[in-house]
Amino acid sequence: MPSSTPQYPSARDLMDALRFLPEEGQVWLGEQRMLLMSIQASAFFRNELVTTLGMERARGVFIRLGYYSGLQDAELGESLRGERLGLRDSFLAGPQLHALQGHVKAIPGALEIDLEHDHFYSEFVWQGSFEVEVWRTRGVQSAPVCWTLLGYASGYATQLLGREVQYREVECLGCGDAHCRIIGRLAEEWPDHAAFSAILREAPLIDELYELQARVATLEGDLARRAQDDDWGPIGSAPAFREMLAMLDSAAASEVPVLLLGETGTGKEVLARRLHERSERAAGPFVAVNCAAIPPELIESELFGVEKGAYTGAIQSRLGRFERADGGTLFLDELAELSPRAQAALLRALQEQQIERVGGQGVKTVNVRLVAATHADLARRVEEGRFRRDLFFRLNAFTLRVPPLRERHEDIPALASHFLAGCEHHYRRRTLGFSDQARSAMLQYAWPGNVRELKNSIERGVILTPDQKHITERALFGDYRVPTLERERGQGLDAEGRLAENEEGHRDEPSRAPVQALFDAGMTLEDIEKELLITAQAECQGNIAAAARRLGMTRPAYAYRLKKYGLR
Repeated sequence: MPSSTPQYPSARDLMDALRFLPEEGQVWLGEQRMLLMSIQASAFFRNELVTTLGMERARGVFIRLGYYSGLQDAELGESLRGERLGLRDSFLAGPQLHALQGHVKAIPGALEIDLEHDHFYSEFVWQGSFEVEVWRTRGVQSAPVCWTLLGYASGYATQLLGREVQYREVECLGCGDAHCRIIGRLAEEWPDHAAFSAILREAPLIDELYELQARVATLEGDLARRAQDDDWGPIGSAPAFREMLAMLDSAAASEVPVLLLGETGTGKEVLARRLHERSERAAGPFVAVNCAAIPPELIESELFGVEKGAYTGAIQSRLGRFERADGGTLFLDELAELSPRAQAALLRALQEQQIERVGGQGVKTVNVRLVAATHADLARRVEEGRFRRDLFFRLNAFTLRVPPLRERHEDIPALASHFLAGCEHHYRRRTLGFSDQARSAMLQYAWPGNVRELKNSIERGVILTPDQKHITERALFGDYRVPTLERERGQGLDAEGRLAENEEGHRDEPSRAPVQALFDAGMTLEDIEKELLITAQAECQGNIAAAARRLGMTRPAYAYRLKKYGLR
């Protein structure tokens, strides 16, 4: 069993995770956005809750507040130290983070972790508890007052160890004791563990929140299955999106063809389905066709059907999409990809409400409302002769532009929550939602793939995130970085606790001064390369292999350049 008297590792890794962005009005610790709050404000908040809710209910609120904070910090401690330093030092990151945040100084007395034999014991003495200071005006209390700190210790240990851990404040300055002292054990070792667990579950914070989210996701899933699509309802409150949606709804009751213009992934099929559901054809079929996914030589047979024997392989007659959509709505996505021949047949179907199967001898009457969509500029294609002008004007009677996601960033949180609930239900996962940095990254990203890309990213995040963990920026976006996600590094803390420029940020952005000096000297690329070769040769005393390694190239490549410049 490890030594029972722990020693703190350096807190430099935790301090480096703290970033101040004064100009942005933000403070970050890892992936969580933080707040600086005065002791007086905290005292006012506590007094308000005690007065409004009573002592016991207020105590439960603050214990749960600390517990949830501990859950979040445990993720940071594990990510910074888990693989590098191990479980013991990851655990000690908890009290170190608490000290860094200004809550309390925790002096370790004992730490025993042996989960294989169901044993855990820790003991700390608290110095400078902010909660004791908050309570000084109320005089000596009959029960310990470090509620938030106690909840934090329990939440941190529980999250990190994967076992329910509970702490008790066995001595407290607020009660007149010499100091504050806490003891932590596995929950079942405390005789009153059920009562303490009940405090954590009085509000829908953890298990109750998960259960509620699961129920909502289940109901959404049931509704989606009834609509035969898990994303059938458009979500958004951005002005441009709501205006477009209002126009779409106004056209629903008519029979006019609708043309939806918008980038790939903006949800044009979802809007087409909404149009169908709100029309008088709602009881009829909704048939969707992606014209870009069908080879040009087969598009006519797919749309209009085929008669037996029309071509080799046509062993039986087959209905086309128009006939399948009879009495309902036909949605043609990527309309611009239709061949000229298919465009002519489509025009006739729209004008006459009649189609002719491939290889057929007669016409069939169909009653279909057409909704078309494309991301291409149809007007330009008409000018270039790649799309029929008469068909364009026939479809252009009612045109709607679907705004891309980058023009409706205020809708991202609602869309993200919707997709998160659906993915958690589908994969039977229970995450803690998105980290603050992940939310910030989603709002900063331009989303070239629009709503579809957002959904895919969230699905990726849910798959990569363990249960009861936050979905991080890396889980959403992977290791690649794009310009819109590059964030200001801001200021961190130096060894004396003062704000200082982030040195790592300067290392990531090397100075351009040396390069500028080379330009000012009028040196060409060949001049620079030659000087590098001469310097490397001199430093390595003519050793070609060593000089090649110094410049990061192979020996043959280095030798070739020496010969090129007549240096050997």
